[in-house]
Formats: sequence, C-alpha cells, structure tokens
Amino acid sequence: MSIAGNTTANSTGAAMRGPTMGTALLTAGLLLVAVAAPFVLYPVFLMKVLCFALFACAFNLLIGFAGLLSFGHAAFFGGAAYIAAHTVKEWGWAPEAGLLAATAVAGLMGLVFGMIAIRRQGIYFAMITLALSQMIFFLALQLPFTHGEDGIQGVPRGTLFGLFDLTQPLTMYYVVLAIFLGGFALVWRTVHSPFGQVLKAIRENEPRAVSLGYRTDRYKLVAFVLSASLAGLAGGTKALVFQLASLTDVTWQMSGEVVLMTLLGGMGTLLGPVVGAALVVTLESYLAATSLPVPVVIGCIFVVCVLLFRRGIVGELLARLPKREH
Repeated sequence: MSIAGNTTANSTGAAMRGPTMGTALLTAGLLLVAVAAPFVLYPVFLMKVLCFALFACAFNLLIGFAGLLSFGHAAFFGGAAYIAAHTVKEWGWAPEAGLLAATAVAGLMGLVFGMIAIRRQGIYFAMITLALSQMIFFLALQLPFTHGEDGIQGVPRGTLFGLFDLTQPLTMYYVVLAIFLGGFALVWRTVHSPFGQVLKAIRENEPRAVSLGYRTDRYKLVAFVLSASLAGLAGGTKALVFQLASLTDVTWQMSGEVVLMTLLGGMGTLLGPVVGAALVVTLESYLAATSLPVPVVIGCIFVVCVLLFRRGIVGELLARLPKREH
C-alpha cells in the first residue's frame, strides 16, 4: 500500500513538474532571444514590435478573457502618447514621470469610458467605445497642445532615473523590453488569479456568474481600466521611442489594427497577441518598401488565417498539441 502510494505520488509530482520545467525552459529561451535580438535586427523595429505587442496584450485581456470587444482602444494608446510627449517635451519631465502620467491618464479615461459603456453588451458596447474614441480623436485634432495634424514632434528621450541614457538605441531597447516584460507579467498574473478566473466565467456565461453572487459589472470595469492603463503605457512608450505623438495613434484604424493583431495571433492566449503584433508590424515594415498595397496584402493574409486558423496562429498550435494526462 505504501509503495503504491509513493509511486502514485512520485508520478503525480513528475507530471506536475514536467509542464513547469518546460515552461521555464521556454521562457528562458525567449528571454535569451529577446536580449540578443538587437544585435541581429534593427533595434527601432524591435521596439515598435514590443510596443504593439504590449498594446495587443492589453486589448486581449479585455476581449480574450472578459469577452468585451472594444473598438475604442486607440483612445488610450494615442491619448497616452500625447500625454507622455507633452509632459516630457513641454514640461521637462523625466521619461519615467511622463510614462507614469500617460498610464494614469489612460487609466482614468478607461474608468470614464467603462462606467459609460459597461452597462451594454455585444455590438452596443463596441459602438459606444468607438463613439467615445472618436471624441478623443476630435479633441486631439482641436486642442492646442496636440498641434493638430503636425502632432508633437522632437520629443526628447532623456535619461531614465538619471542613470540610463535613452538616446542610445541599445539602452532604449532594453528599457522597452523591460516595460513589455513587466506589462506581460501583469497580464499573466491577472489571468491566473482568482480575479482572472471570474473574468473567464463572465466571458463564458455571465448570467451564471451573476447567480453565483459576483457583481459582474465591477469585474468588467476593473478589467477595462487595467486594459486601458496597459494600452496607455504602450502608447507612451511608443511616443518616446519614435519621439513623436501623432493623430495616427488615435484614429479608429488603430483600434482596428489591434483587433487584427489579436485575432491573427490567437484571442484568449497569452502569446497570441505578441505573435500577431510581430506579424503585422513585420509585414507593414517590409511591404512599405514595395509597390504592393499594404492594407490589401494584410487583409488577404488575415482572411487566409481566419479560414485556416480559426483560433488564431497560437490558438491552433495549442489546440493541436497532445494533451498531457495527469
């Protein structure tokens, strides 16, 4: 009896350690690739990928795990870019202070947007977020501090914490990488927390979650604010990387682009938005040097991926992996 019990316990422990070890090795490998990447590829290109990957992860937290489709996330991404650019350039704030201000403003906007939109569901929720986003676009076009169609140009990168010179491409890259990893870790922890499990329950069957006593509107509002804050952090970081905040980041097309990234990579997966963002940014960068119409090519690729990979690229790969029995 005791020998059988020990054997069962050992096999169970080995089965539990297996995925953990595999995940650790995969994480370590990806980190090594990320650290070595700027020595192989153009650092600015990699920083753009990381900024949009964080933006897509923030959006995926809302649609993939809470089941809320927002067409207004460009308001947080682009609005935060303006805040970061203005505070750093005009007010002379340090880059870390500008990023904190951008994230805080995006979170506040998310709170206001969420309180208005969260009472509706489905297409009505999506249309309300789109309408609110268009209001932010109008403000960005008209307010004096945004400089209209010219945007805020020549934003100084400055020195992070008075120690790291962000004018150096490698230093800036590793700072952006650290910001992305911090945001990704926050999303991972949120998804694997009791709060994240409630979000999944709301996504699957909200009436049942209500019947269990959960105040679903509060959970959805918190998820909306968290998603908006991370999107703002991505937008503020992008403004420092490119030293520019423009209307492009706050248009409704940007909201559509992050939806495309998330669906291509795999909605409801953690790595899916990262893969989708890398794919879209890579296509845009390389096709821009050709005579091909970039939106048409990306649209065709999206249609093919939807037909062949209905769960997204990462979603399909995960679905085809053999299930481990415990």
